[in-house]
Amino acid sequence: MVPAEFRHRILVVDYDLAATLCSGQAFRWQSVGSGWESVVLGRWVRLDAVPGTSGSIEATTLEPQRDWSWLETYLQTGVDLDSILKTFPNERPLNEAVAACRGLRLLLQDPWECLAGFILSSTKQIVQIRQCMEHLCRRLGPPVTSPPGTPWGFAFPAASAVAAVDESVLRECRMGFRAPYLHGAARAVAEGRLNLDSLRSLPTIEARRQLMELHGVGRKIADCVLLFAYGRQDAFPADVWILKVLRHLYFPRRKPSPSRLQQFVDTHFGLNAGYAQQYLFHHARVNLGTTLGRPKPVSRPSSRHATPRHDPN
Repeated sequence: MVPAEFRHRILVVDYDLAATLCSGQAFRWQSVGSGWESVVLGRWVRLDAVPGTSGSIEATTLEPQRDWSWLETYLQTGVDLDSILKTFPNERPLNEAVAACRGLRLLLQDPWECLAGFILSSTKQIVQIRQCMEHLCRRLGPPVTSPPGTPWGFAFPAASAVAAVDESVLRECRMGFRAPYLHGAARAVAEGRLNLDSLRSLPTIEARRQLMELHGVGRKIADCVLLFAYGRQDAFPADVWILKVLRHLYFPRRKPSPSRLQQFVDTHFGLNAGYAQQYLFHHARVNLGTTLGRPKPVSRPSSRHATPRHDPN
């Protein structure tokens, strides 16, 4: 029997746990039996959607927790999803996406882990990103109390730990050409040249600009960090896949230029554009993949402001 202080039941309304955890926002969640396991903010945690209830998630750790606000904030369980969905344009593509993915939520992640994860996502499939991050955690992350034999026995390493090792160590974690990008980002954070906490108080445009000063970080990766780690709803991550989705759903008989698509993204989706993007992204990935085909990985980025993209499948 797990002691009470190791368990917590979170009451939720309209929350699809599986869709949220496997929709390409975060890369360390693993489906285990009927639940999900990962390390969140230095704590191993298991989440189970409780059957037979109007809505709850049961969380289990292996260490007592005085309060669970860290997890509720991460999962964004207090967000009124209905009020967000009401801000979406009343149109067929979004209505169909909401109907297919109702309960999909956005997480609020640790900025450094989120930034590192999306740097490592460039041209990789999600399963490969997950493997790469676990190699990095086992190599450089501090151990956490976890069930015997679980692969989730280490927290994500701090920027200072990544900055302190030679780049060759990172390449041994299967990150290939992404190693110098991650190493450079870690050094910028560890040395204070990029203050991730200060981005919270900056306008989105300025916060994006500072993130894009990092080698290997273009607008798509910057917007992923702004949306998934800072909750900036005016950030709309647009990679080759979501742009293909937009062309298919909104411009079926036209070939809009990249600038026209960007203008559409910036103006069409309203106050919660970031949420709208995730619904379109996940719906297309799960339900429209046969129609749209598999997005092709782009070539290795070569310029300072290249925009690496990951294959969302």
